Amino acid sequence: MRTVLKYIKPYTGLFILGLILMLIELAVELIQPIFISEIIDNGILKNDLNHVYLYLGIMLVTGLVALVSGIWNSFVAGHVSQTFAYDLRTAQFSKIQTFSLATLEKFKTSSLITRLTSDVNNCDTAVYMSIRIMLRAPLMIIGSIVMSFIVEPRLALYLVIGTPFIFIIIFFIARTGSKLFTKIQRKFDEMNRFFQQNLEAVRLIKASQTSHQEINQFKEKIKDIRHNYTYALRLMELINPSLLFIINASILAVIWFGSDMVNSSTLEVGKLVAIINYGMRMQGGFGMLAFLIMTLSRMKASSDRIEEVLTTPSDEWVLEKNGHKVENHAYSIKFNNVSFTYPNANKPVLHNISFEVEPRETFAIMGSTGSGKSTLLSLIPKIYRTKQGEILLDGKNVEDWEIEDLRDAIGYVPQTALLFSGTIYENLQFGDPNAELETLETSTQKAQIHNSIEAFDHQYETMIGQQGVTLSGGQKQRLSIARALVRKPGVLILDDSTSALDVKTESALWDALEHEDTTKLIVTQKISTAKTADRIMLLVDGHIEAIGHHEELLKSSKLYNEIANSQESAVNT
Repeated sequence: MRTVLKYIKPYTGLFILGLILMLIELAVELIQPIFISEIIDNGILKNDLNHVYLYLGIMLVTGLVALVSGIWNSFVAGHVSQTFAYDLRTAQFSKIQTFSLATLEKFKTSSLITRLTSDVNNCDTAVYMSIRIMLRAPLMIIGSIVMSFIVEPRLALYLVIGTPFIFIIIFFIARTGSKLFTKIQRKFDEMNRFFQQNLEAVRLIKASQTSHQEINQFKEKIKDIRHNYTYALRLMELINPSLLFIINASILAVIWFGSDMVNSSTLEVGKLVAIINYGMRMQGGFGMLAFLIMTLSRMKASSDRIEEVLTTPSDEWVLEKNGHKVENHAYSIKFNNVSFTYPNANKPVLHNISFEVEPRETFAIMGSTGSGKSTLLSLIPKIYRTKQGEILLDGKNVEDWEIEDLRDAIGYVPQTALLFSGTIYENLQFGDPNAELETLETSTQKAQIHNSIEAFDHQYETMIGQQGVTLSGGQKQRLSIARALVRKPGVLILDDSTSALDVKTESALWDALEHEDTTKLIVTQKISTAKTADRIMLLVDGHIEAIGHHEELLKSSKLYNEIANSQESAVNT
């Protein structure tokens, strides 16, 4: 919780101002019963209207002061809490950007979303309520007790006799509630994860008509949340009836014994009214304290989850732009005895991989599913890092490259075409935010998507929706390739990124890329694509089976020969 609270430090001055305004408001509330006592005892009972008017005027002026202080306190609390929430969300998001995939896999996507949204909301609500009532509640209770002792010590004892029991109840419920709210937030993670998976697979669900099963599973998720949340709220709500019973019993005792004192002329009526008034204010103070405890219990659960993100060590630093863009050229790539094992896995995915790719060379990688093709490519831009062997880019170990320069040097197109909600223009600029339309058009022409874009009503301003839902599979792949070309990379990595292209379009793409000043690494399952490469590497279970051009592998590799024959037979049938 300490890490989260440090984000309030920049607003310490405003926080203190809010507390001062609250104290002014509280002081007025605590002095009002004294004024009421004066009006009754020395005004009404003595038939002194001037005394009544004097204290009514004082009450009106002090009431206005309390009103203004309360309004400004709310403004300050709102500003501090929302700015705190802004800083906390920004800090989390920035921290997440420094995580490698290995670290990100420790956190579920749904969990990170919950931490950025509802967990931060719980924290900013607690900050707001802290400025409003954190000191107000206990000081209201303490002030009411002190003032009641000043007015009449004998009756004040009846007010305070039950307070230890109230504090015991609040402590027990707060401790249990914190654990419950932590459990509830985890349940929200599970619900969000299920909902996210459902949205991602919505077409499959509709096609297979499994909506009813999905609805039933979702009901089970939220039923669990309802059960835990209901239990937590019921537990928290026990505070109010408990304190009402104890305080009302205390007030009843004050009235009972106070009436006897008034009848025996040992106590003035105004003082009895003041004691009762302070008892009611104690009740209000305990009510605020109970609400604050519930809010802080939620904050404790949420802040622990946020702190887990903020204190996780960064894997890479997001560096500030240095003011100039490195001009890329075709880089050489060299793997020296590289092996790789995923975190928490026992079996290596890659075993002693060694090969070299010359600048401007087109290098194809083939292999069955799970052979390590995508893993191998992800090691070059340090999406994953290996501790066994070395990878050289332009003769320099990738571990010695600044992450910004390394990523700028590489155009990476993953297996799944990842597009963002927005226009085609905005998606292309993701490759280079400063690229002009002319540069974007050049890239789309090379990627064979320009004519398709021109055919849209709004052309480059066409909205494509989340994940490019309005585009075909081939259009998504070509747009992703165009985006990678915008940055003019020294290395272009295509991870099976042409699988949805027809033969004619793919052939035109390779022709357009042939004279690019870039080194091309291509993962493919198609012999027709591999044949266009200068060399082909065949991977089997993380080992290099063979390297050579198409004709060489037909002669030297039995497996490659079988793949080629099976695909050619399929084309001819």
